[in-house]
Amino acid sequence: MFDRYIKISKKTIILLLCCMAVVLCSIPLLRSDCGVYIKWCIMAAVFGLGFWPLTSKLFSTFSDRGWIFSKVIGIALSGFMAFALITSGAAGFNTGTVLICTAVLIAACWILKFVFGKRLSTEVCKTDACIDIDLILLEELLFLGVFLMWTYFAGFNPQAYGTEKFMDYGFMAAMARDETLPARDLWYSLKDINYYYGGQYYAVFLTKLTGSSISVTYNLMRTFVAAFGFALPFGIVYHLIKDRKGIKKPGGAASVIGGAVAGAAVSLAGNMHYVLYGLLGSVFKLSGYEDYWFPDSTRYIGHNPATYDECIHEFPSYSFVLGDLHAHVVNVIFVLCFAGILYAWFRKNEERLCKNSESVDSGKSAGILSAFKDPYIWLLGLFLGIFQFTNYWDFVIYLTVGVIGVILLTLRHRGRITLWPALIRAGMLAAVSFIAAIPFNATFETMAQGLGIAQYHSAFYQMVILWGLPVGAVIMLFVFTVRRNLELKRGGAQGGYISNLTLSDMTALLFGICAIGLVLIPEVVYIKDIYENGFARCNTMFKLTYQAFMLFGLALAYSIFRIISDAKKLIARILAAALLFMFILTCGYFQYSVSCWFGDVSDISLYQGLDATAYIETSFPEDAEAIRWLNENIEGNPVVLEAPGDSYSDYERVSSMTGLPTVVGWYVHEWLWRNDPADLDEKIADVETVYTSGNLDEVERLIEEYDIEYIFVGSCEREKYGGSLNEEMLQSLGETVFKGTTGENPAYIIKVDR
Repeated sequence: MFDRYIKISKKTIILLLCCMAVVLCSIPLLRSDCGVYIKWCIMAAVFGLGFWPLTSKLFSTFSDRGWIFSKVIGIALSGFMAFALITSGAAGFNTGTVLICTAVLIAACWILKFVFGKRLSTEVCKTDACIDIDLILLEELLFLGVFLMWTYFAGFNPQAYGTEKFMDYGFMAAMARDETLPARDLWYSLKDINYYYGGQYYAVFLTKLTGSSISVTYNLMRTFVAAFGFALPFGIVYHLIKDRKGIKKPGGAASVIGGAVAGAAVSLAGNMHYVLYGLLGSVFKLSGYEDYWFPDSTRYIGHNPATYDECIHEFPSYSFVLGDLHAHVVNVIFVLCFAGILYAWFRKNEERLCKNSESVDSGKSAGILSAFKDPYIWLLGLFLGIFQFTNYWDFVIYLTVGVIGVILLTLRHRGRITLWPALIRAGMLAAVSFIAAIPFNATFETMAQGLGIAQYHSAFYQMVILWGLPVGAVIMLFVFTVRRNLELKRGGAQGGYISNLTLSDMTALLFGICAIGLVLIPEVVYIKDIYENGFARCNTMFKLTYQAFMLFGLALAYSIFRIISDAKKLIARILAAALLFMFILTCGYFQYSVSCWFGDVSDISLYQGLDATAYIETSFPEDAEAIRWLNENIEGNPVVLEAPGDSYSDYERVSSMTGLPTVVGWYVHEWLWRNDPADLDEKIADVETVYTSGNLDEVERLIEEYDIEYIFVGSCEREKYGGSLNEEMLQSLGETVFKGTTGENPAYIIKVDR
């Protein structure tokens, strides 16, 4: 299909050898973990090759035909097909299902390639002379290199322990042992998980696909995401810069450097808070941060100075270092892919506009047919549907971005907003997304409690410190394009501001202006949840500004290089260079946070490995043997009783590390997911009764009510119930099937007589 359009050069061979060298470097760096790293690299390559016939058609205007996006599209489509089958009960969540779904879709892509190969080949040839194999290999090199770097770092602090790792790992463990979806809630055994578990689902999907262990792939998934967090922005901004003056304009070094800046801006950089309070704090003695710690840059508003408005404004680099495998973290690869598909859609529409002076949506019926036949709408809608169960906030955010993109397209094609084309396309996007989300929404109960008006607002100087740098870049690009439009008008150009924009400028401004909107929304409204007193805006700001940071990264990298390359006034170039310098300073956050969290990564002897559960022998020495026994000997998902505790505590170490459900777990999390604290209080009291009561009839009644099959007695149970723990009563309930040998009071497990 493509061999006639691929040219091999010395540069190609060098890049290929570099890719091979990176993979080989994993052997001394990752040691025993190199096998699973290489396996995941091969898996990514298989997805890329398997889905390239589809992606190369959708990204036919890209020099690489969307190679780096092909991997993510393949993962998204294969995982979604398996998810739909599993949730409908048509298949079980096992290796066979995920392999068959992946193989069927890859086969379908290549069958269509052979059926329509001649036409596709013609389209490729018309769009560009040949595929840029050097660009493909460069993207592959960046992906493999960043993947190896983060995987190596993760091995210095691999434990799924602390912050919210118990939840993230527990979700994976529950899905790994349960063939149905949603899996049983590990902290609320009477019901299934009622949270956005799509991110962890995709992690387990890839785990089963590669035959790996979740104890290793917990860490591998987060480093896999971090690698795409660099490579996907590179691919997007490379083409934005390359295409800034037209479809066939060569990119040159600016495209490569700009793409690399975009990758760093999205996945490695911090914000100016780090520069002022961390990097320069010792020079200026800035108040409150004499002992700067890398999480401080994510907790500034409401924290320093302290107010009754504590907020969170995290960004990917912090997430990748910290190692939580949250919904918003895994979804990084999908939202960036969405942005790339959106730009490919814009490019395809531009190509159609060049061929046809009139819009294809000339009437209502024609517009409906055109939208229905548009593969981009179907694919973008599917991604939006996936967002509904990976991270619902991202669905709302990127549906809005997509709708604004639709409006810009109608403005660009017609010079004005026309109702039907915009409504039809926007409606199709929403409709496809809701259809795709049916398998998830059929069992999900929403946690949102309505919209609230913000009673507190961020200090202006704090907003400037956090977001002034990218906002400044977006404003500069806007001013640049306005001046350019005025010049075109003076030269006799027709059309409005939008139609006179280059497509790259329009896309970058779309990303940048949407990011500004995401920053401003929490200053006006917020989504109500259980975090009202002192934390009302916390979750809203967290989820919105996280996406703003990534969109800003794309817009900032493009804006700086657009102005440096094309601005006529020296002052504009100097200002853009100053922004670039400040951005480079923010990248110091990456080195600082890595050294804080992982230690001396230059000392390979300190590498611990990727096993996320290896810590339990040292952190829970009395419980470790019993936890290992459960993982090795218990199949299915029987209820294992353990003492409940507060969120973020050591409690629920058994359910988290095994995926086996317990009666009730982390309190605040289940309160958020169920919004029924009275019910949680009742269950906590019932668990205490089982562990401490002397009333055999009452205990047996509760065991039957909650379908308890095993009772775990270990360090947390002894800590919580102390002298009230009725071990004699517990041991009379059944057989002690395991008793540890470590510590003064080793844990033991009772199998209840039924």
